[in-house]
Amino acid sequence: MLKASNLVDNAFLRQYEIKIGPDLASIEYSQQERKIFLTKLNIPENLNSDKFTEQFLKIVLEDISAKNISVVPTSPPIVKFIKRNRRYKNMLPVGIRI
Repeated sequence: MLKASNLVDNAFLRQYEIKIGPDLASIEYSQQERKIFLTKLNIPENLNSDKFTEQFLKIVLEDISAKNISVVPTSPPIVKFIKRNRRYKNMLPVGIRI
């Protein structure tokens, strides 16, 4: 089970990171004004499971939501996740539909 306390927003590398043992999962982003573009999802081979990916995305989106920033997903796996989890659609900026 992933914990939100393990999530790191690495502003220097512009990515959210979570370390599980020797492995590092990350989501690269670009931020402009009050929007964050989630551009790439990097999951190590041995952590690559649907359950891990889903938990990781939930933790990242909850952190972004707490900062009151709109989300623009450009990575296909992140778009797919938001389509399946409608509660995160309200985080999309006005005029963006997926």
